[in-house]
Amino acid sequence: MASIQQLLQDIEASPAGPQITAIFDFDGTIISGYSATVFIREQLRRGDVSPRDFLEIVGAMTNFGMGNLGFSGMMAVNAQFMRGIEESTYYEVGEELYTKQIARRIYPESRALVDAHMAKGHTVAIISSATPYQVEPAAADLGIEHVLCTRLEVDEGQFTGAVISPTCFGQGKVDAAEDLAAQVKGNLDDAFFYSDSTDDLLLLERVGQPRALNPSDKLERVANKRSWPVAHFGSRGRPSVSQFLRSVAATSSLVTSFVAGLPIYALTGSKRDSINFSFSLFADTASALIGLELDVKGEEHLWEQRPAVFVFNHQSKADVVIMARLLRRDIAGIGKQEIKTETPILGKVLEFGGVVFIDRSNAKSAIDSITPLVDAMRNEGKSVVLAPEGTRTVSPTLAPFKKGAFHIAMQAGVPVIPIVIRNAGDVAPKGDFVFRPATVEVEVLPPVDTSDWTPETVDQHVIEVRNMFARSLGQPELEVPAKATKKKTASAKKPAATATKAPPTKRATAKKKTPVKKKAASKSKTPAKAKAKAAAKKKTASKTKANTARKSAAKRKAPASARPKSKARPKRDT
Repeated sequence: MASIQQLLQDIEASPAGPQITAIFDFDGTIISGYSATVFIREQLRRGDVSPRDFLEIVGAMTNFGMGNLGFSGMMAVNAQFMRGIEESTYYEVGEELYTKQIARRIYPESRALVDAHMAKGHTVAIISSATPYQVEPAAADLGIEHVLCTRLEVDEGQFTGAVISPTCFGQGKVDAAEDLAAQVKGNLDDAFFYSDSTDDLLLLERVGQPRALNPSDKLERVANKRSWPVAHFGSRGRPSVSQFLRSVAATSSLVTSFVAGLPIYALTGSKRDSINFSFSLFADTASALIGLELDVKGEEHLWEQRPAVFVFNHQSKADVVIMARLLRRDIAGIGKQEIKTETPILGKVLEFGGVVFIDRSNAKSAIDSITPLVDAMRNEGKSVVLAPEGTRTVSPTLAPFKKGAFHIAMQAGVPVIPIVIRNAGDVAPKGDFVFRPATVEVEVLPPVDTSDWTPETVDQHVIEVRNMFARSLGQPELEVPAKATKKKTASAKKPAATATKAPPTKRATAKKKTPVKKKAASKSKTPAKAKAKAAAKKKTASKTKANTARKSAAKRKAPASARPKSKARPKRDT
């Protein structure tokens, strides 16, 4: 039996470069179980398949399993019920099902194998008899470019009810793998292929590096006979009774730990000491029940500057245990409002422990809710811990960061300390209730000074901190927005400009055209009065001859600038 470490060592010892292909089967190899069952349930729910159609599909699958029907025949039965449906709909369904159900089935060990091959520069591909709607979302999440699978016929954006031949099964997989190797100027004699089923025996025999992952009993016998490496992964699939019971106990230990701290509060009157005791007790109790071990790098940064805002990437409900175990005391946090209604007892316990609940659908309410956290940091010396992604991700890939944590740090005048959690999904991926034993790697990065941050530059700083996470995780970094940098530069120059010019109010006035003209007019008040006088005399002069003489005299007195036209000038400026 090969361990994951041995498989990784084999990859490390192999030649580097894209001419080496690493090919993975999908169902049972990359994920636990079968994606087809997820899709069929969704088809029934959507009404794309009627109960009668479903029975026909089950019959075709049974005949295939008994060897009475070929794979192409079984696919033809399934495809006929999709006739007339928009293909784009199934791409959307595939993405949704991956996020909600399939992502959590990915074996962490398989993900590690994919990453190891990519690190060597190998050409990595998924080869599957399934359709692209089942496979491509997983490939995108894993960063795999090449997907070789069975395709359904589409005409004008709709399924025709036919299957494109040849299907990606048996010899079809061998042919597809040969084509891929030829594209990258490689040879299957040097290729790796990972599978769980004897359905893939032809390709396993063709490649130079066959690997049996989570194999069926039949494949395991063949693999042992031919001395192929065999590995079983217990990180996914149906949990044992022991794992389920331990998970229940670990979850409820948060409540029991806070109950255990109540006598301290009652006898000493110190709510802070009571909460600190409870947090530490919960961290140790839950870790022991789960079988959670931490491999921490940069642990000294946890205590370097406090209070602080600790930010972490959020993959799993196990993150709560991990953060409690790392920070131990004097911490507060933010939780979603739904916790209080979904699990009232847990909500009360968390609220007692200093968690502030926010309504994520109401931005103003959420902003108002963080005020107690800022006060707790300034007045009580507490640190705040939160996940800037806002919610758990379905994979280790970072999601966009929200700005709340960074505004809190600015308002409180404290540093931001990034905590990078590499593989919390190994313990409990999003959507799973059961905790599984695992060692989680954590890196605590140095504190980030926020003293010169401003609301105008916060977007820049959010991306800078996110890029720190990305570098640690080996993920692509985001480009820091140029506008944020310019704003920062401009704001730095403003004080100097103010020192050399007139006061702000006067400087602002000088930039406007209309006030400038009013200022100019004020310098010649006499011509303005004469202009008004002349206009009045003009009116009177039309009535009597005597007034005409007076009008002429006024004209001689008035300067050329005093003409009625000057009244229209502000309108033209406006």
